[in-house]
Amino acid sequence: MNQNKFSTFDLGIATVLTTLGYELLGLDISNPKRIKFMLKQEKNNKKIGSDHFNNEIKLPAQTIFNNQKNLKKLHLLVCVIFILCYQKKQ
Repeated sequence: MNQNKFSTFDLGIATVLTTLGYELLGLDISNPKRIKFMLKQEKNNKKIGSDHFNNEIKLPAQTIFNNQKNLKKLHLLVCVIFILCYQKKQ
């Protein structure tokens, strides 16, 4: 993994980080059954991860909901594009 990237398969963590303003760099769909979210590495990623699991992060519920919905839509769009490109190769 690149030093400037943080990646996770966890939709919840990706949602929290994007809600906190972390930059989403891309999605890795090399495994079609799991999506890997790649975000810009920040100095306090580990602290935010532990705060998330300890239920210590306070964020607006509607913003979290909207960001999670957007990440799911992005995942779906990338999967559809992947399938269409795969079908063209055959």
